[in-house]
Amino acid sequence: MAVDKDAAFTLPRGATGFFQPKDGPLPQTDQRTFRAALYAAARAAKGHVGEIEEQTYPRTFHTATVIEDTGEFVILCHAHHPWIAFAQERRDWYTEEFLAPPPWAHTFADLGFVVLDRTQLTLPLSDIDTSVLTQSEWREVRFYGITTLGGVLFNAWD
Repeated sequence: MAVDKDAAFTLPRGATGFFQPKDGPLPQTDQRTFRAALYAAARAAKGHVGEIEEQTYPRTFHTATVIEDTGEFVILCHAHHPWIAFAQERRDWYTEEFLAPPPWAHTFADLGFVVLDRTQLTLPLSDIDTSVLTQSEWREVRFYGITTLGGVLFNAWD
């Protein structure tokens, strides 16, 4: 696929969690920074941190919850890139089940994360620069019927 200079989002290597051993390991999102941002977010929300679950194969993301007066937010943190997304429920993968970031989401950005909103995460793959994806990644995309950016980023393919 050609590089689209007008694409709304450009996927970097490792966005799907897959990598070629010859290319070396994927970057890792710093767990300590994620936890610090999580606790800062809970303070900003006047709530508290609930359950934290580290990424395990084949999932591409860590999950955590922040519980506030109005309910519980599930926070997704990509394991290889500093991306944060929000969801209503904990799942093994997501396609379009994302929430708009809450008002306190800026605490993640303050610590170097990129907070992705629902509009970005539900972008169709045709609007994204996917030129970095390999044939095996495209096979997974087709096999799982993925059509959105969020589906590519927050998956549990194996």
